Amino acid sequence: MLSASLAIVIALLTGLLGVVYVLWQFKIILGYDRGNATMQAIAEAIQEGASAFLNREYRVLAVFVVIVALVISSFLHWQTALCFIVGAIASAAAGYLGMYVAVRANVRTAAAASRSLHEGLRVAFGSGAIMGMSVVSFSLIGMASLYLIFNGDPNQMTYVTGFGFGASSIALFARVGGGIFTKAADVGADLVGKVEKGIPEDDPRNPAVIADNVGDNVGDVAGMGADLFESYSGSIIAAATLGATLGGDKAAAFIGLPFLVAAVGIVASLFGIYMVTGEEKNANEATTRIYPGYSLWIRYSHHLRHFVAKIDENASLEDLLAALRRSVWAASAAILALSLTTVLISGASINYWLVILVGLVAGNGIAYATEYFTSYTDKPTLMIAHATQTGPATTIIQGMAVGMLSTLLPVLIAAFAILMSIWLGFKADGTIAAGLYAVALSGVGMLSTLGVTLATDAYGPVADNAGGIAEMAHLPSEVRHRTDALDSLGNTTAATGKGFAIGSAVLTALALLAAYVSAAKIESLNILGPTMLPGILIGAMMPYLFSALTMMAVGKAAHAIVMEVRRQFHEIPGLMEGKAQPDYKSCVGISTEGALKEMILPGALAVVVPLVVGHVLGKEALAGLLIGTMSSGFLLAVMMANAGGAWDNAKKWIETGQYGGKGSDAHKAAVVGDTVGDPFKDTSGPSLNILIKLMTIVSLVFATSFGSGWLSF
Repeated sequence: MLSASLAIVIALLTGLLGVVYVLWQFKIILGYDRGNATMQAIAEAIQEGASAFLNREYRVLAVFVVIVALVISSFLHWQTALCFIVGAIASAAAGYLGMYVAVRANVRTAAAASRSLHEGLRVAFGSGAIMGMSVVSFSLIGMASLYLIFNGDPNQMTYVTGFGFGASSIALFARVGGGIFTKAADVGADLVGKVEKGIPEDDPRNPAVIADNVGDNVGDVAGMGADLFESYSGSIIAAATLGATLGGDKAAAFIGLPFLVAAVGIVASLFGIYMVTGEEKNANEATTRIYPGYSLWIRYSHHLRHFVAKIDENASLEDLLAALRRSVWAASAAILALSLTTVLISGASINYWLVILVGLVAGNGIAYATEYFTSYTDKPTLMIAHATQTGPATTIIQGMAVGMLSTLLPVLIAAFAILMSIWLGFKADGTIAAGLYAVALSGVGMLSTLGVTLATDAYGPVADNAGGIAEMAHLPSEVRHRTDALDSLGNTTAATGKGFAIGSAVLTALALLAAYVSAAKIESLNILGPTMLPGILIGAMMPYLFSALTMMAVGKAAHAIVMEVRRQFHEIPGLMEGKAQPDYKSCVGISTEGALKEMILPGALAVVVPLVVGHVLGKEALAGLLIGTMSSGFLLAVMMANAGGAWDNAKKWIETGQYGGKGSDAHKAAVVGDTVGDPFKDTSGPSLNILIKLMTIVSLVFATSFGSGWLSF
């Protein structure tokens, strides 16, 4: 039987391997051509805006982190406060690194797309791989180091939950703040540019176009990176914490197993990434100079080359999706083979390998269901496109219906995964506690290939930015055609990534809830108890309150952007004719101020409400709150993310020339639908999975401070 310490050391070393890959891939990306001077100037403006926003956002978050750390240190343990700070820093670092690479890869993707569709995909996906591997590597290194530092301390598991609290806090603010920024700019640019002025998307005459491109990076890269960092970390913490409560001779195996699964997941993800980025007919000379061993790798990896995606100029969306899907499936197959070995050497029952299989199948099932409801090659999105012919109202109605309908399969898949995991865990060790541990391990299995699944997600904003740069730099039409193809793929993979994150949130939140019940010493939960039902109702309301606040925040900021863009078109002579330069920085400033101001209240609610309910109504009511939030938040998040993704791709389908193409009445209706869907899919929807887990982990961290409540009966 492998000791927990040795398993965690292996995870730490694998995390360091991931960092080595990140540094290698980073230099590869920077070795690509940046295009002409105009392209470089546009890219630098995007870089400047993204860095300015994140620097200001992180300064605000630093104050929050210090205050919360002092509270934790005063009322709990300084060790927990230290873990909280480390989690916050690691999460912020992963998000920042992903954004830093993305704003440099966008112009390189545009230049690569000038040569071929395949090369554009390679550069964009390579930058996404840096994001994916940064998230998993930083998370494993941070958690493994803390576990080893506090090894032997009886409160070891309690301390490390602080890491998850820090990661979740940063994730929520980063997702909400970045989401408000990106969607305010996007909505403002579309409403005035496309609808009122009839100019193309990413037209350089639009004053909000740079802010829109900045938003893609701070919201869909930095925010998403922090989001999935906390998902990944939370799943491992939940499993290890529950494993420690099981005790007995197998406690070491139960604690170490999730770390081992995550470790081999990094190796499997590298294989999946290679399937997209591995073969290059004309190897990059700069890369070969930087890494003399690169050509050696190419020479001796020839036996893998037939697995690598090859995309020609006539590739359809189905071809592009198939290429990325194969990389995820290959990584899933690799993790199954490798995790079987980890289960055997850890001394755990073979049933726990089946639990990992359940998690992988559930994750891929939810991803496939999301892809079906958001891809413009499938019926649900085509039905929305068809509805645009009768105006914006029917477009909104159809999109809402598709979003609601799309909750069916993810719920059934998650329910099946939970039931199967509990049954397998119970059969293995004979207790419901072991079944709940199996649920947590299933979540780890679902996220074990995050290195490659996040790469398929994070590449999308890079492709989107590349299209904007191509438009603003007036590159040939075939370049924009290629970047549009990559962008459409990115919309689908982004929606898939959100569905994946939301599904994993349910498994992780359920495991964290079980850990909270154990830590709070709750013997049983009675739904007919005097405080239980009020707790459930308050919890079910929370996702709606949270979504309302974030939607209104986008609306306020977008209104300010619309007024500013209208002002510039009205007051700057020659702007519409392309003879004058718009003031891009003013729109970036408006989005920044709006996002930083409006992100505070929704983020604070996620931390404050569980503490208030726990102290006022008691620990049982708080369990009810978490159950209610998990249930309604899961459904609302899936509905909003999928409706938004479907509206977006319905618009893109029409822009391929269907129903009159760009500028037609159908297209204008589709733009309205996309505008409504923007905050659905990129602000409120994806933030809900963080809300679910943050509220749960706050409850777990402060579990010992809750009693029967001030209003006890």
